[in-house]
Amino acid sequence: MRPIAWMVTISVISWLAAAIVVERQTSVEVLWGMLGPLVVAIGTWLAVERAKRQKRESLIPLMVAAFAGKMVFFGAYVAVMLRVLRLRPAPFVISFTGFFIILYLMEALYLRRLFSGRMHASQ
Repeated sequence: MRPIAWMVTISVISWLAAAIVVERQTSVEVLWGMLGPLVVAIGTWLAVERAKRQKRESLIPLMVAAFAGKMVFFGAYVAVMLRVLRLRPAPFVISFTGFFIILYLMEALYLRRLFSGRMHASQ
C-alpha cells in the first residue's frame, strides 16, 4: 500500500500547490486532470499486487489487458471532460498529461522494485 499512499500524497500536494496559485476554475480543471490518471494508477497497482501474490504467471496477460483497457478509458475520460463537463482544454490537458507522466513514472519505478524483490507486495 505504500506506493499508493505516495501516489496519492504527491498528487494531492501538487494539486493543492496549483490551487493556491491559480483561480478556482483552473484549480477544478487541474483536479479533474489529476483524478483520471490517479484512479487508474491506483487500480493498476492493486491489480498487479494481487496478481503477484496469487498467480505470478498471470502478470503479463494482466498488464496487456490493462494497457488496452486504459487506452479506451483515457480516450473516453478526456472526451467526457472536454465535451460533457466542458472543461477548458489547456488547463485540463496540461494537468492530465503532467499527472499521467508523473504517476506512470512512479508506477514503473515501483514495478521495477517489486519485480527485483526489493519490495514486498503487501507494502
